[in-house]
Amino acid sequence: MRIRRPSHRNAHTFLVHVFGRGLDGDRYVVERFRSRPDGQIHPVEAEQPRAKRGGRKSRRTVVSASEVKKMQPERDEIIICTALNLKASGVQLWGTAASGIAAMRHAR
Repeated sequence: MRIRRPSHRNAHTFLVHVFGRGLDGDRYVVERFRSRPDGQIHPVEAEQPRAKRGGRKSRRTVVSASEVKKMQPERDEIIICTALNLKASGVQLWGTAASGIAAMRHAR
């Protein structure tokens, strides 16, 4: 018999992956994704800005470094912030369900 530990809904645990020079830049492009229980990851389009009429590309969400530091993902969310002025630099924020931190280790 296994005893399941109760999950704390108010816990704010998430995984941070810093790549390149990290948060040395001034402005960052923000992309949001949701992970599904089957392991698939899909972009969140509801919060993305709409493209101009007749335009091909959608506008990007650009925020400052101070706003990036305040971001916290939901349990099933992945936030990727890439610096505009630094090549291949930024941060990824992974929620507990998206990162697999809370995954069962002894799944049958």
